Amino acid sequence: MPSIMKFAIPATIVALASAVQAVEQLPAGTIKNLVTFGDSYTDIVSVGDGGTAWPVYAAGYARAQLFPFAKSGATCSNNITSRPFPSVFESQLPAYFSETKNGTLKLDAEETLYTLWIGTNDVGANALLTGSDNASIVDVVECTINWVKVLYQSGARNFLFQNMIPLQNTILYAPNSYPNRFWNTERNTTEWAVFMTELVLSGNKLAELMLQALAPTLKGAHIGLLDSHSLFADMFAHPQLYLNGTAPFNVTGAVNSCVFDLNSNNNKCTVAQGTARDSFLWFDELHPSEQADRVVARQVADVIQGEKNKWVTWLS
Repeated sequence: MPSIMKFAIPATIVALASAVQAVEQLPAGTIKNLVTFGDSYTDIVSVGDGGTAWPVYAAGYARAQLFPFAKSGATCSNNITSRPFPSVFESQLPAYFSETKNGTLKLDAEETLYTLWIGTNDVGANALLTGSDNASIVDVVECTINWVKVLYQSGARNFLFQNMIPLQNTILYAPNSYPNRFWNTERNTTEWAVFMTELVLSGNKLAELMLQALAPTLKGAHIGLLDSHSLFADMFAHPQLYLNGTAPFNVTGAVNSCVFDLNSNNNKCTVAQGTARDSFLWFDELHPSEQADRVVARQVADVIQGEKNKWVTWLS
């Protein structure tokens, strides 16, 4: 019988794995401030969920002070995926640094958690999905990792990186999608769903690997990875564990949906009312519902309060 070859695992990989496993969460009671960056999933003014955005809930749950910089429509950088919206690097970070420089914003680094939830617009329609000046998912992910580096160099030390959700489960990118407010012309919905699945999975894995490589190089930093992808996949598969509205649970429809008629202006829109809204995973064809955002808020509140969370992995 042929012998089975055995390969030794490099000591550096073992050491890194042990270091990751040794970090459980931030110390309880240390975080008093929450600073948020991102797109409409996080914007508290132009709110994507049709109600109250998750950062407001998270700050309330954890009794933290909120400093919001996320803007609807944003990408990580307009130099990579050009869109006419305030991106993280060309607008949100400059706004943050302007406030810290002029004294408007004074934060203790040890008491502040910085979060980034970006990527939905970067990989979406009118960006990587449909072509974006030779930009790639690698460029986008490198940009998000640079967000950590830039803030660290400015003195920030506590980071929560929120990865992309399974966007192929949103109505806009689902295989059985329909013409809607975000895309109302002909398209191959199956092709979009397959491509979006690949973009999200590869982007999330790249981010994970890059963060793992970065973490040991940033002395004194605490970097957490919130697996939004797995969280939303679980909500999609087991809505009864997360949704609590008075209508039947719904993960394929939306609180506010509009089916566009390509041959006329006779668009059909439906809007759920009252407590029935909390039975939906999606608010519209692209955005999570307010109830889904409450779920996200509880995960972030756990981090702020120094509690263990099954969806968060600490890399340093």
